[in-house]
Amino acid sequence: MATVQKITPCLWFDTEAQEAAEFYVSVFKDSRILRVLHYTDAGYEIHGKAPGTVLTVEFEISGQRFTALNGGPHFKFSEAISLEILCETQQEIDYYWEKLSEGGEEGNCGWLKDRYGLSWQITPILLGDMLSHPDEDKCMRVTDAFLQMKRLDLGELVKAFEGE
Repeated sequence: MATVQKITPCLWFDTEAQEAAEFYVSVFKDSRILRVLHYTDAGYEIHGKAPGTVLTVEFEISGQRFTALNGGPHFKFSEAISLEILCETQQEIDYYWEKLSEGGEEGNCGWLKDRYGLSWQITPILLGDMLSHPDEDKCMRVTDAFLQMKRLDLGELVKAFEGE
């Protein structure tokens, strides 16, 4: 029997649920659309969506399941929640930064909003180790360095950590 993911984030879109899910699946390896459900006549007086319109898209990104919902224009994404991508190399950081920021908005400290307004953090795995190091001077140098960056530069963070 297959195991079921206990918690699945549901992402609220106006009308772009399927488009967004297809975009995310194209960006991440080992990702796929699982199921697309459509509105029916049932509940039309509440949802106001034409029968056959996409209701939800269930998809998986690198083993993590998500649901994208076409719920209308009532709610928008904010930075109050973001999806963090832990990266091992600068090449990986650059790949996700380029793909996800296209048509979106670059933020500070490795944060960006994609074309749908969803916030992402593109973070080198090494950053957590650097910031939790017992040498406070190293931590402060790394913090000072990444606070000046938009896309995080792993080489510059390492230099700051080493005191170069």
